[in-house]
Amino acid sequence: MTLSEYFCERDPIAFPLWQKAVVGIAGAGGLGSNVAMLLARAGIGKLIISDFDIVSLSNLGRQAFNLDQVGLPKVEALAQNIRKVNPFIELEIHKLCLDADNIQELFQEVDIMIEAFDTASAKTMLIECFSQHFPDTDLICASGLAGYGKSEEIRIVRAGKLFVVGDQCSQLSPGISPISARIMIVAAMQANLALERIVWKNS
Repeated sequence: MTLSEYFCERDPIAFPLWQKAVVGIAGAGGLGSNVAMLLARAGIGKLIISDFDIVSLSNLGRQAFNLDQVGLPKVEALAQNIRKVNPFIELEIHKLCLDADNIQELFQEVDIMIEAFDTASAKTMLIECFSQHFPDTDLICASGLAGYGKSEEIRIVRAGKLFVVGDQCSQLSPGISPISARIMIVAAMQANLALERIVWKNS
């Protein structure tokens, strides 16, 4: 199988731009793992993914992992799954906890950055770091994924190079994980926006 055979019937304008693009993903959980799979299927040339966690049973209801991957580092399990659907993609994975010191080094070459953290403090840290060091790079975040239904309330809010996807208000209840349907809607919107912005910036 050749690259042209694998990537047949692709948009002649958008696809070459996606092949040249580098996308960073901070977090490989519910959002990050699903965004990564979507971008890999679309034909993004390179993904840089960072996460410190391992796959657990509780992750399987909303994250892009399999039962036989429980116990593996998320970035390693995700790389396995991505390569099963796109053997031509370039992957750079980092099993570590991101902080203000290493973000600048790890993601300095990205064209688009996806935020997929679980905590508000980590989201804030990433936003502040990109605002300071990469002010011209699009940063696509998420906020408000809890609950179910109310799909029409999920939207994109923009402030300069910062984009926030979600309903902007719902919060998780203690002991209740987000469900895959809401996660997948937001992940798909993050991925779709990234693809759109890559084309827009190169048009």
